[in-house]
Amino acid sequence: MFITSAALRGTLASRAAAPTPRGGRYPSVYHAGLMGRARGMLARMNRAPVTFPFGSLTARQADLEVLLTDGLGGFALSSLAGVPTRCYSGLVASQQPPVQRRTHLVSPLEELHVGSPGGARETTLHALELALDEFEGEGLRHLTGASLSDLLPEREQLFAGVRVRRRAFMPRGSGAVAFLYEVYSREPVTLRLGGFFVDRDMHAVHERVPELSFHASGAEVTVQGQNQTRVQVHAPDAQVTPLAPRPVPQRVHYRHDRARGEPDFEYTLGSPLWALHFPAGGGRAALVVQAVTPDAAQVPVPDPWAAFDEEAARRRELAVRAQVTTGVHDDLVATLGVAADAYLVRRTQPQGVTVIAGYPWFADWGRDSMIALTGLTLLTGRHAEARDLLGTFLRSLHRGLTPNNFHDDGQGAGYNTVDGALWLAVALERYVTASGDAAFAREALPQLRDLLDWHVRGTDHGIRMDPADGLLLAGEPGVQLTWMDVKIEGWVVTPRHGKPIEVQGLWLAALGAESRLSAALGEEARFAATLARAQASFAAFWQDGYVDALSADGTPDRSVRPNVAIALALPDTPTHPDLVAATTAQLEAELLSPVGLHTLSPLDDRYRGNYGGAQVQRDAAYHQGTVWPWPLTAFVELLLAQDEVGRARAALRGLSGHVLEAGLGHVSEVFAGDSLRPGGCPFQAWSVAELLRAHVLVSRAEAQAAGTQSPA
Repeated sequence: MFITSAALRGTLASRAAAPTPRGGRYPSVYHAGLMGRARGMLARMNRAPVTFPFGSLTARQADLEVLLTDGLGGFALSSLAGVPTRCYSGLVASQQPPVQRRTHLVSPLEELHVGSPGGARETTLHALELALDEFEGEGLRHLTGASLSDLLPEREQLFAGVRVRRRAFMPRGSGAVAFLYEVYSREPVTLRLGGFFVDRDMHAVHERVPELSFHASGAEVTVQGQNQTRVQVHAPDAQVTPLAPRPVPQRVHYRHDRARGEPDFEYTLGSPLWALHFPAGGGRAALVVQAVTPDAAQVPVPDPWAAFDEEAARRRELAVRAQVTTGVHDDLVATLGVAADAYLVRRTQPQGVTVIAGYPWFADWGRDSMIALTGLTLLTGRHAEARDLLGTFLRSLHRGLTPNNFHDDGQGAGYNTVDGALWLAVALERYVTASGDAAFAREALPQLRDLLDWHVRGTDHGIRMDPADGLLLAGEPGVQLTWMDVKIEGWVVTPRHGKPIEVQGLWLAALGAESRLSAALGEEARFAATLARAQASFAAFWQDGYVDALSADGTPDRSVRPNVAIALALPDTPTHPDLVAATTAQLEAELLSPVGLHTLSPLDDRYRGNYGGAQVQRDAAYHQGTVWPWPLTAFVELLLAQDEVGRARAALRGLSGHVLEAGLGHVSEVFAGDSLRPGGCPFQAWSVAELLRAHVLVSRAEAQAAGTQSPA
């Protein structure tokens, strides 16, 4: 899984000896060379984006969602056609990046007038759902199709011979969403632009009409509630007539919230704000909606077209950088390389890079961040962000534990995780191996040792090394600590107290990371004896087949779950080819689905095949048979370890196709166990990251098997 200590030692020595440029965008020799190759490849590729076209029928599907992000935790979300489908749709901006997020806009208001006043034909280009499949606005009716170019959406509509194309994007660090319109017409037309506005916490809805005031000043309107929204129009090709705001209540239904058993409607205030009069031939215009946050730290958007070009170029660079880094030059790597960017955001307290675990409702979580780090940063050529991300969580360690999550109010963090800190050790070694960053390795090694020392002598929630066998114990009543961590009103659905198998694999990997990093830096390993003892004790997990967990008194839990794959794929877990083969066969027979691994065997009496309905129903099924994509990568690694490259590729086929089935360009959090219908967050960090990692691993294995030069 990792290079040997000797090879790592040589890599660190050579990188440490190389001069490091100061003040540049990429602070290492590796990145300078990498970006030189990426820019050269861009030139050869004629800068063509990866584009996915959708016909009018497909583009109308409400399950196809588009995500735009601003790098601060803010985002803009809608269906591909532009219809809001959740309380999280519209413009959400962070008050304290990346948390304290509030919704400002639900949807633009768009009205088209064609012809002279006496014979004008009028329509609406937006569409709001009033009840299931009942709409206000005719936007869907006029849709000719849509497309994504490096995951930037474009929508085209046709009415009375007039074509209107709309692109949307979020300028970096702006807290704003911009809509760019191109109007093509043989005769003069008028486009009226405005919006449907709210002012609320992103998780809430307005059950009554919101109290908002509108203040117009030429090409700018401010919408004032508890917070402020700035709306601007840019129309270089049109005569602009400001309209006196006359906000009207508009009820909106959110179909995806209804399916989740959540409040599914709210009231907005909608108003046209400007009339744009285009001459024959048409022209272009832009609507920019921006949140005004307390620190006023947003980047202004004086020229939305220049900002769009900058964002499009940035995404193209991200796509090519991922291809250059991995050596896999296909559209899936490019698409996931762009998708990965959505999850890497800037945190203010504590400062540093962090990872949004999933959109639209998660904030940044430690376990998710460390699992996702490899795919989001190391395979996309973003080593500077990887180092910063590791620094964020190393600085946040408390008694050897990394935050499970930072609180949404920006005050403090929760530390209820046993595996988060161990994944941090794994991610640290992966970063050092990939980057050769000897300085950071030397800086982080004392923190890694302190982390391990806390685990040996004992820290919170009963997390401690068992002196009897050197394995790691964890758990106390009422606390969920592993990734199977759902809790319903005091009920921990899958408690797994004691010694879960994947936690032992991570414990061994963390101890092994300390030994290898110490050796590479010419220092004595401090936990080598602990590692050897724990490895010798790991045999307890093989009792006529594997054991998912051992209780504190040694009682085995023989549930068939994917955790054994996670453990076996880690670098220091003792194993044997026959054992790996038997375990892989059992997982394939009982857990493998077209899009991931079941969290519990369907043959188990506790299996729940339906993931849906209210939260208590969803949570009860969350880890009791629901399919998760991210552990599929560990299963793929087991197949590759047995040279079963064809089976590994087949295992990824369904999930690779899923990137155009829900959150477009991304991978969903979970799938229902029986129907395999996507559920949870449609945009999930570790799902994206681990699909990218698995695809790259298989692609490299295929290249090697074909006798071509491996891109590794």
